[in-house]
Amino acid sequence: MPIRQLPEDLINRIAAGEVVERPASVVKELVENAIDAGARRIVVTTANGGMDLIRIGDDGHGMDGTDLLLSVERHATSKLVADDLDDIKTLGFRGEALASIGSVARLSVASRPADAESGLVLVVDNGRRSGPMPQAMNRGTVIEVRDLFAQVPARRKFLKGARAEGSAITDVVKRLAMANPEIHFVLEGSDRTGSNWPAVSGEGALAARLGQVMGADFVENAVTLATHRHGIVVAGMAGLPTYTRANSLSQFYFVNGRSVRDKVLVGAVRAAYADYTFRDRFPVVALYLAIDPAEVDVNVHPAKAELRFRDQGAVRGAVIRAIGMALAAAGFKASTSVADDILGAFTAPEMQTPPMPALAAAAPAPAGAYRWQGERAPLNLDNSPGRLSGFTEPSGRVEAVESVQEAVDYPLGTARAQMFDNYIIAQNDAGLLLVDQHAAHERLVYERFKAQMAAGPVPSQAQLIPVIVELPEEDCGRLEEAAPELEKFGLYLDRFGPRAIAVRETPAILGNTDIGGLIRDLADGLAEWDSAAALTDRMEAIIARMACHGSVRSGRRLRVDEMNALLRDMEATPHSGQCIHGRPTYVELKKGDIERLFGRSR
Repeated sequence: MPIRQLPEDLINRIAAGEVVERPASVVKELVENAIDAGARRIVVTTANGGMDLIRIGDDGHGMDGTDLLLSVERHATSKLVADDLDDIKTLGFRGEALASIGSVARLSVASRPADAESGLVLVVDNGRRSGPMPQAMNRGTVIEVRDLFAQVPARRKFLKGARAEGSAITDVVKRLAMANPEIHFVLEGSDRTGSNWPAVSGEGALAARLGQVMGADFVENAVTLATHRHGIVVAGMAGLPTYTRANSLSQFYFVNGRSVRDKVLVGAVRAAYADYTFRDRFPVVALYLAIDPAEVDVNVHPAKAELRFRDQGAVRGAVIRAIGMALAAAGFKASTSVADDILGAFTAPEMQTPPMPALAAAAPAPAGAYRWQGERAPLNLDNSPGRLSGFTEPSGRVEAVESVQEAVDYPLGTARAQMFDNYIIAQNDAGLLLVDQHAAHERLVYERFKAQMAAGPVPSQAQLIPVIVELPEEDCGRLEEAAPELEKFGLYLDRFGPRAIAVRETPAILGNTDIGGLIRDLADGLAEWDSAAALTDRMEAIIARMACHGSVRSGRRLRVDEMNALLRDMEATPHSGQCIHGRPTYVELKKGDIERLFGRSR
């Protein structure tokens, strides 16, 4: 086949595919242009997830007739002063946004500079241009994009539904608002509940904007980052290690005011939190880097979503140092050498074979104290402290308990005390065991939940009054869509307004669980999986989330019979030597290990 020159309209459509992936990418390009134009108020309006309408209005500098005509030409830009790609200080610079959008949609650009009496409007209908024509308007620019990909059905059919595309637009505007706290952002439309983030300024502007977008809860549970090293400024806020999410969607990265995705930054944050968070939990961070433009290449991706650092090691080190210093200032300390020696003596062995019935019969337990039967709640955990008669409150954090039996020949021994309201101290014939009551019960609930799922519908318990959980609009939409599938897990919920979910019934096995935390975790999972149809495939992940919220919580004081019941059920349950997150549920210190710690070994 001979080589031929492609027609101009086809060239533009091919180029548009590099820049205009979906409605959210259109919003990103146009809002970035408004920011570069000096706008102090930007209004984003959408319809049908941006597929029918995207309108961006700003109060920036505006354009005259000459600039208006050039703005829809390919490779025309006002943002490269000296044609130097090593000194890019603006968000947009490629000069392809409006030309690409105009080739796959009906584009209208109306603009008026401050010194003009009226504005001008230019229309580009899938590559066919008309105008400019006079139009009355305020100073600034208003761009409308209608019927995106209407005449490119091959691209249109690959778009997701209006809800998913609308959520993507929300995420784009959210990131741009986080990067520019001095600008007032408004997001509205017939397909969404409006969002309004007023401009903030002054010393606490960044924290105020993060509070607007991410919620005041994040600001209250985060530390401030502010370091300068090797020409790299690291700012922003990082959540405390105990303030985590089930996925990485709440991690935001900005380089020189540009929202980016970068493996170096993601890896640096993971490394900075490695000693503080569990492997399946993700810290919440809003990380801002300021670096010499010559040290970073932002031209490696047509949509400018990725970049490349000249010195990746320096960037990684600066981020780790900034987060490490902030967390240390918040009171987190490294283990002492004595603690290291003691922890080195602990082991997390595999579970041994459950005791034979004859062994259990030789040391009978009080009726109903050690075993779970039928659908009865596994442990008799009420809201009272639960003390044995004759005992007084100890002066320290360790609560001694009286053993109901003296036999220590069970694999996990007999409970002797509860320490810090979370750890059960038990003794067997080989040594001492320390059991994490929350992690252990989490595994037991998880295994029992799986058994119920295999046997049939999971029993549920109705709430006397439906529990209302407030969530972002996009999370509510995902939960509403997944509600029929969640009923298989014993969870019944309904939409309660644009930004809330009403929980009517919960799985009976969870008991008096943290419903709000459970719903938020499930919303995180749905956002990560990106499909309600994936719930069946993610059954174990959903059960794990529910088990975590339905288990005995840390800080709960248990009676001696409850602690022994937990130990006996661990012995009879597969995989109970580790929790669903991969952490050990108990550690064992042999008698010889204890003797070595005190220098008594020969």
